[in-house]
Amino acid sequence: MTQSSQFAQLGALLLEAGFSATDTREALEEVRDRVAPEHEMAFAVLPEAVFVSPIRGTQAPILRMTLASSLSTRQSAMVSRLMHRLRAGRITLETALGSEQERIRGAVMRMPMLRWVVGNALLAGGLAVLFRCPWWSILVAALVAALVGGVAEGLRRIRPAAAIIPFLIALLSTVLVSESAAVLGYSTVPLFAVCAPIAILVPGAMITNALLELTAADVVAGASRLVYGVVQLAFMAAGIAAGSALIGLEIDQDSAILLTDVTGVISTAPAWASLPPAAFSWFGVAAVAVGISLAFGAGYRLTAVSIAAMGIAYALLFALAPFWGNVIATGATAAVLFALARLIERSTLAIPATITFQPAFLLLVPGTVGLVALASFDVGSVPSAPAVFVSLCIGTKVGSIVTDTHWWRLLRLGRNEA
Repeated sequence: MTQSSQFAQLGALLLEAGFSATDTREALEEVRDRVAPEHEMAFAVLPEAVFVSPIRGTQAPILRMTLASSLSTRQSAMVSRLMHRLRAGRITLETALGSEQERIRGAVMRMPMLRWVVGNALLAGGLAVLFRCPWWSILVAALVAALVGGVAEGLRRIRPAAAIIPFLIALLSTVLVSESAAVLGYSTVPLFAVCAPIAILVPGAMITNALLELTAADVVAGASRLVYGVVQLAFMAAGIAAGSALIGLEIDQDSAILLTDVTGVISTAPAWASLPPAAFSWFGVAAVAVGISLAFGAGYRLTAVSIAAMGIAYALLFALAPFWGNVIATGATAAVLFALARLIERSTLAIPATITFQPAFLLLVPGTVGLVALASFDVGSVPSAPAVFVSLCIGTKVGSIVTDTHWWRLLRLGRNEA
């Protein structure tokens, strides 16, 4: 295998692990400068392709195609640690793409279907608890999430159906939640009893990478990811709207729309119609983190990191919202969280930033997604949805700038020398 082919294969591995096109290109350039400075190779990276070609000359570029990421969270962290060793010169490129790559690909998660179903149920139940839904709707959301999670995993294997999975799953989830409420004798359904079962489909990592790529002048890669992510969100919104129209769903107008709205949600209903105590919110935080970790194949250490990141996000959001409001608090929380995720990525844990940030992204985003999807029920609140989402996007980029700019690297270098 030529050296150009090796770099193309390495780039493909990084894309499969969830690295952005910008991070992949920068990693390839850094490894090139260390292991092959005499070879003047240029790299162009797209979400599903890596081009390697000489800087000078007319030789055709080498193209390495990849499919959508099939690596679990644990495997992605192993790829990140591999890159740390490769950058430090502790292993050769041949070893990285040989025995080390085989070891990573061999570390597949066991019982993926069961993990996905159970993880989705925990995620949905945790979100319903966080948004102070009644006990009956928490249970319904978890059960519906387990069912639609299994259906979604089955549909993924049918390639032509992949594009409309968000619509179909959102439609099915809405109908099941509404019918369950009718059977149990409840006339209205909390907002997040509808949104929670499909929250796992929110393309958090994809949109995060898109923002990083767009602001790093990787316009083609960033724009394609962002458009695809927005299309997925639109399909989810259309699915909920179609299900609502089909079944005549009535949303509880007093239910929380954004996470910081939960303090204003009160209920004197008895038994299963009552709300969980506010202290239970921390159990919801842990459930969301564990659910995401289970569904995407994280190990024990990665799950612990996810729980910590979720806890920090939750505490920051509630600490800042009373002073700055929901919109600014969301952006500030995203900035702090993504900066922390970048630092973890560069530490000995070497967890990719998008993986650490994903649970927090789901904590901050579903409120806006559910609001847009159910805009017909509360038209007056629609303007707050894009404002919160834009704030989240800006905050994510600010966190990236803080950790990626040259002055920050100089500061770290100075500390190491001291």
